[in-house]
Amino acid sequence: MKKQTLVRIAGQSILKNKMRTLLTMLGIVIGVGAVIIMVAIGHGAQSNIEKQIGSLGTNLIVVTPGASQQGGVSQGAQTFNRLTVDDAEKLRRESTLTSGVSPVIFSRGQVIGGQGNWRTTINGVSTDYTTIRDWQTTSGEFFSDADVQAKRKVVVIGATVAENLFPGEDPVGQQIQVRSVPMTIVGVLGKKGQTANGNDQDDVVLLPYTTMQARLSGGMFIGQIIASTSTAGELPAAQDEIRAIMRESHRQADGEPDDFTVRNQNDLAAAATGTTQVMTWLLAAIASVSLVVGGIGIMNIMLVSVTERTREIGIRMAIGARGGDVLLQFLVESVVMSLLGGVIGLLVGYGGAALVGKLTGWATATPPQAVLLAVGFSAAVGVFFGFYPARKAAALNPIEALRYE
Repeated sequence: MKKQTLVRIAGQSILKNKMRTLLTMLGIVIGVGAVIIMVAIGHGAQSNIEKQIGSLGTNLIVVTPGASQQGGVSQGAQTFNRLTVDDAEKLRRESTLTSGVSPVIFSRGQVIGGQGNWRTTINGVSTDYTTIRDWQTTSGEFFSDADVQAKRKVVVIGATVAENLFPGEDPVGQQIQVRSVPMTIVGVLGKKGQTANGNDQDDVVLLPYTTMQARLSGGMFIGQIIASTSTAGELPAAQDEIRAIMRESHRQADGEPDDFTVRNQNDLAAAATGTTQVMTWLLAAIASVSLVVGGIGIMNIMLVSVTERTREIGIRMAIGARGGDVLLQFLVESVVMSLLGGVIGLLVGYGGAALVGKLTGWATATPPQAVLLAVGFSAAVGVFFGFYPARKAAALNPIEALRYE
């Protein structure tokens, strides 16, 4: 039997019972739609996280404190801090693969000025910070190396701090108090937005790390060291170089574990997106259960159809149709219903993902492989659950089929 004839007969059979066909395809429609929506939300979240990781800086490398040991048991990352400004200065002098190195001294405190006060993050950094983070000023300029060496009381503030302390005006040149220490604003940073964990990057005050140590923190150890490379391809080699310099700086013997951790931007992105990716496919797998339920519905309806069309099958066999032709006919009907359900499900999925994105403000994106997977799976469901009814129809005895009432 010709392929065109098979498809035409399958279409006629499907259209003959429109309501039953629609109800049969409903499970496939819901399953494909749910898979597309779940994957779109998860993929959108993953893309958003990657974008936020990218906003942390260009080809970023982060050096953080290592883990302490008690009774042979690790106490967790960053519980043993031996990072110092001297480490950062040594990296800047001796590293050949980095395009910038900056210590970062973290603190939080009250900032007073303009039209009120604001509690924010206060970071002591070097002039390389703006290059590493790819973060430019929208007003004024970043402090200079001379400011760092002279420990001048100058600050660069984030957009959030500027909006809360100096709404509607340019704060450059104004005075603020950072923990009761008067400082002059020399620049305002451009907006960066939130990080992957929801922290506002613009809610920050930056000042020379020398000023931070002398006026505010007074501590010997620092929170982290950040660095960057000119190209992404230099990241692995730069990591190895930084690790070697840091081990030498900390006088660590061969075989002794690092008392610090070096991670690059790709590691951070992989860690942040890995969980999201797993959850996306887990939700998609749960949603695909609807496809199995829809397949069972197709099998049930096809079994009923075989019973209803027993005399028709007998007539076809009597005039020369073979068992393989009958099997193929019913199998094509099952696959056509599944594919139609899959296409409608795609439309429902795209529409549902767009609606969810509009109502919640979440980013949604449907990767092409998810579309191919959903449609391919719906076709596979049609073949799998349509085979048994089709084989049952093909196995009918022509004489008994003709006698069937």
